[in-house]
Amino acid sequence: MSKKYEITIGIECHVQLATKTKLFSEVDNDARGKDPNTCVSPVDYALPGMLPRLNKEAIRMAVVAGQALNSEINLSSRFDRKHYYYPDLPKGYQISQLYHPIIGAGYIELPDGTRIRIEHAHLEEDAGKLSHYDTYSLVDLNRAGTPLIEIVSMPDIHSAKHAHDYCKELWRIMTFAGVCYGDLYNGNMRFDVNISLALPGAEKLGTRAEIKNLNSFRSVERAVEYEYERQSKLLDAGERVVQETRGWNDATGKTTSQRSKEEAQDYRYMPEPDIPPINLTKEFVEANKPGLLPADYREKLGGTISSDILEILLDYQPLVAKLVELEDKNAIKKVSNLFSSVLLAEENTSLLNDELPSATQLKDLVAMSENQELSSTGTKEVFIKFFDPEMHFKDAKTIAKELNVLQENDTGALEAIVDKVLADPATKKAQEDYKAGQEKVLGFLVGQVMKESHGKANPSAAQTILKEKLK
Repeated sequence: MSKKYEITIGIECHVQLATKTKLFSEVDNDARGKDPNTCVSPVDYALPGMLPRLNKEAIRMAVVAGQALNSEINLSSRFDRKHYYYPDLPKGYQISQLYHPIIGAGYIELPDGTRIRIEHAHLEEDAGKLSHYDTYSLVDLNRAGTPLIEIVSMPDIHSAKHAHDYCKELWRIMTFAGVCYGDLYNGNMRFDVNISLALPGAEKLGTRAEIKNLNSFRSVERAVEYEYERQSKLLDAGERVVQETRGWNDATGKTTSQRSKEEAQDYRYMPEPDIPPINLTKEFVEANKPGLLPADYREKLGGTISSDILEILLDYQPLVAKLVELEDKNAIKKVSNLFSSVLLAEENTSLLNDELPSATQLKDLVAMSENQELSSTGTKEVFIKFFDPEMHFKDAKTIAKELNVLQENDTGALEAIVDKVLADPATKKAQEDYKAGQEKVLGFLVGQVMKESHGKANPSAAQTILKEKLK
């Protein structure tokens, strides 16, 4: 990316809260896999005389989310009506928060230590969804009334990578806090990215373009990169950047104009008359703090496992939670390697939907590996079997015996196997080569011992015995 212009990025993130029911109606809030317009009520349809009923759990989750963002929780907040017409908004207005949001200023820190400030986050109802076709559009109101918080960042982001990392860290924080399902494909979190360019040292920011409804971290990064190139070409040619809303096409890798924002829209905000102000107590806020967040896991595990592996595992909260449960540093290191190399291997990722092994099972497995009762291959085989419904509750040693992968460590038994291998005429040349100084042939002899023991011999012990006998 060219360095001629400085890019400034602000991001608005819409986070759907994982409540059982909607913000203002007692309707199922999880419409995934359900037919269009089936998770709705007269309140969502805005039929005459229908009044909103505030969901207390949405308030609680907003409080948890705000504290996860290191934000001040405003003990007094209120809802406002934001008036605009769109086919997926039956009321003709959206119940939101403008003047007195529930979540105040805060910040998050990215893995590299960069701090991004949060201006505020407000609670509001989601609109429905439109599906556009050649000559018509269809409206699905399943999403209408879903509680969400809109997290508004300060313009502290100055690269496509930091935009990507900010969105990913927000996703981790919200899912770790337990306030959002985090299903990006189904729109549980969506990102609106504001991008402007200016020459370094300019007194004011350039004209911004807003890219709406991005639903993947990679799309955010690519959209920022594309917009930088598009806007910089306009500026280089002496043309001006138009303030507008643009859409992102993931297939073409381009943004396209959707509507102009040359003039600020007048939403005719007014206090919501049907919902009284929200007044919280300090005790309520204190009782609803988030659990361990990504930053906490980095602090607890960072000195034990590599940052590269840790950042991979942080995409899977149950895995890092299990590592902390192990407590022992050696066990944490060994199990983190099993998680990253075995469990997250492409052929095994379906196991992430299953219950994880207990801390006791994992500690016993590590101990057996350390005591050379299991080879690295045998350790992985036992680990995978922990996820087998028929073996899930069995201890590591029982599974190892059933798989017949326990290593032979008995010196007498190993010596007998080594003697048999050395007596085999097929190994005579290798023995002579080793005695002549060609140490690499020792691997061949160890392999013969492993073959003769049907894979049960401890290769390290076998190598020691072979060296002694070939002196």
